[in-house]
Amino acid sequence: MKNFWNNEEGQGMVEYGLIIALVAVVVIVGITLIGKNANSLFTGVSDKLTIGS
Repeated sequence: MKNFWNNEEGQGMVEYGLIIALVAVVVIVGITLIGKNANSLFTGVSDKLTIGS
């Protein structure tokens, strides 16, 4: 039983998995924020353009 608790195989992989998950969340949030800002920028430019005038 003592050997079971001291066995740390796979611990590194779990840590890498958690880091990758955290990076993925940060990237998704960043892309979402950039997407909203880009959308409002293009909407503003579109509103200032006049078509056919």
